Amino acid sequence: MLKGLQRPAGKILAGLLLIALPWKGLAQITLPRFFSDHMVLKSDSSTLFWGWCKPGRNVHIKASWLKDTIKTVAAGTARWKINLPTTRPGGPHRITIISEKDTVQINDVMMGEVWLCSGQSNMQWNANNNLPQMREALKGPFSNNIRILNVRNIASPYPWENIYDEWSLCDAQSLRSFSAIGYFFAQKLQDSLQVPVGIINASWGGTCAEVWVPAAAVLSDSMLAEKSRLQPLAPRKPNLPGEAWNAMIHPFVGYTLSGALWYQGENNTVSWDGYAALMERLIQSWRNVWKAKFPFYFAQIAPYNYKNKGIQKGALVREAQNQVSLKVPKTGMVLTSDLVDDINDIHPKQKREVAWRFADLALKEIYQVVRRNVYSPVYKAHKIEKGKVIISFHHMDNQKLVVKGGNKINELYIAGADQKFLPADYKLDGNKLIVFHKNIREPVSVRYAFSDTAITNLYSTNGLPVSLFRLDNWDMPTNN
Repeated sequence: MLKGLQRPAGKILAGLLLIALPWKGLAQITLPRFFSDHMVLKSDSSTLFWGWCKPGRNVHIKASWLKDTIKTVAAGTARWKINLPTTRPGGPHRITIISEKDTVQINDVMMGEVWLCSGQSNMQWNANNNLPQMREALKGPFSNNIRILNVRNIASPYPWENIYDEWSLCDAQSLRSFSAIGYFFAQKLQDSLQVPVGIINASWGGTCAEVWVPAAAVLSDSMLAEKSRLQPLAPRKPNLPGEAWNAMIHPFVGYTLSGALWYQGENNTVSWDGYAALMERLIQSWRNVWKAKFPFYFAQIAPYNYKNKGIQKGALVREAQNQVSLKVPKTGMVLTSDLVDDINDIHPKQKREVAWRFADLALKEIYQVVRRNVYSPVYKAHKIEKGKVIISFHHMDNQKLVVKGGNKINELYIAGADQKFLPADYKLDGNKLIVFHKNIREPVSVRYAFSDTAITNLYSTNGLPVSLFRLDNWDMPTNN
């Protein structure tokens, strides 16, 4: 095992004990806790359905929407599994599991869309964190067609087969500690599609991305393993590769998902130069284990004063997120750079707007009920002509560039070969940005919003902000 990644004996013992939990009382049928009343199954598809009972027993599954009973046999490990076909959106349905004289019944099962949201505190933040939008949501009304599953924060050195949590109906009590982004996303999806929506929140404040990736996927790559060592030990969160994945994500493997939402990156500013590769590995590993290339949408981290001197590590993480959005298939990125009121607060309060941007991606790409352009522009290419830099962007179909809040673009700089940046002049030409300065006759680079704290105000006419960019790979100097 790599130096610095040894696992404490106490953690190993706890992990072994909890892995054994599903086999307790082998005379009885045992299911993962999330196969519970009020759960949502992905409609018009199939899902892996499993549990435990006495080895060698026959297991019969009767689903109220299926004509025939499905049968399987528990293996020598006591585990049984089947592929359970689902049906059109709606419900409620019932599932009955029978093995000899033992019977378990799951009631109020809905068919619809199932999304998993994960990451660190900006995904986890909820009404208990005094978010005004979420506290208002607690007043209702609540839809019976939105179901939530809040996964408690537990880490493990080994993969788990179960969790401690069950599905809940939406009410003021269950929503109080639930992800604001997850809830507002589910609410907009349900309103738009008029089908049941299940949302699973498995997020943990202050966590680095490495803990959400299977350990082998990190440690098998020498660069990623080295970067993971930069994560400091902390008393209230895991820091070793795979620890959150094992206890909070792995138990769901095989449970069919519509897609995943991700909001994380603040705790990887320490290892910004490995973040793009790490996120590619995270997305790939999740899809590989599920054997499904489900959509994966992520939020670009918000402007925040990390008090970095010189290298702007927050900006560099956002740049890495740009790269992932353009490189990895079936991903999408939503920006938060225009939704910040206080750059000294790492938790921007406008979570509903982030959730709606996530929902718009899904409604356009997956469900095809939104036809408008729902993408933030991301740098594509540039050319230099007669002392001017002409910049084009991805995702500008039938859109133009606009500046909000005046006639000055925030933090737009230009430099020549001397690498000295000056505030730039600009012209908007439809979907292109033309940048220049009277004292720089031979420009080499342009930077836009490329700092930890830059709040963007350059937009597409679809109402979404342009992402930060730079045209150089110079070391990051300060702009003062």
